[in-house]
Amino acid sequence: MGYKKLIVLIGLCSYQYTIAQPLPTRTINSNIHFWTSVNSTFRFQNNWGIMADAHIRRTNFVSDPSFYFARVGLVRWFQNQSGAAIGYGNLVSPSLVLPNQWNIEYRLYQQFQFTQKYGSVHLLHRLRNENRWRVAPESPQTAVFTNRIRYLLSATIPVFKNPAYPSLVVADELLMQWGKSIVYNPLDQNRLFVGIRHSLGKQWSYDTGYMYVFQQKSAGNQYDANHTLRLFFYYAFNQHTTSNEGSE
Repeated sequence: MGYKKLIVLIGLCSYQYTIAQPLPTRTINSNIHFWTSVNSTFRFQNNWGIMADAHIRRTNFVSDPSFYFARVGLVRWFQNQSGAAIGYGNLVSPSLVLPNQWNIEYRLYQQFQFTQKYGSVHLLHRLRNENRWRVAPESPQTAVFTNRIRYLLSATIPVFKNPAYPSLVVADELLMQWGKSIVYNPLDQNRLFVGIRHSLGKQWSYDTGYMYVFQQKSAGNQYDANHTLRLFFYYAFNQHTTSNEGSE
């Protein structure tokens, strides 16, 4: 048999073997979550301040823990409509391998955001980069590093002429990740939120509504579809008269 015929035969055999293999079954797991947080900004000077927030997410609605997360950062406002921040966050979540053990994530982040106004509609754009080190209890001496970038677009739409009534909020955030451990799921997740936002006074406000989180797991063919009741509170302390928008 000639050399070229042998190559063709090997190629045909490889092709037949490949198409004969069963494709991985796509699995979508549905979950019901409750997610609440307090998000705060403290503006001590016209251009400088700090931000801090704390999050609790529960699964099986409120029965079981999903994660606990805290974040703090230094904020620099460039003008009334834009600002940047750098900071640190820490997330803990239950281990799926070892009972009563916790995964720990250490996170540095950098973000830039700005707001726009079209008529009565307020738009928030936020770009955030996260450097993440994750430590699992089954390998406590190893930290797995990944990088994740997130883009959020949020629209606050007044429905009533009276500002004392709630406004409609529609938001979507896309999260992409990369690193040596990221092979099949560079698209980490997408978060779609529809709800209302309402002021509780000069410094406090909240939003609440439905969030749909669609997340691709590391195996590539497994997905989580999280149906989430969200309740976020916002606190803004401003020592100056300049307004502070877009602290979400």
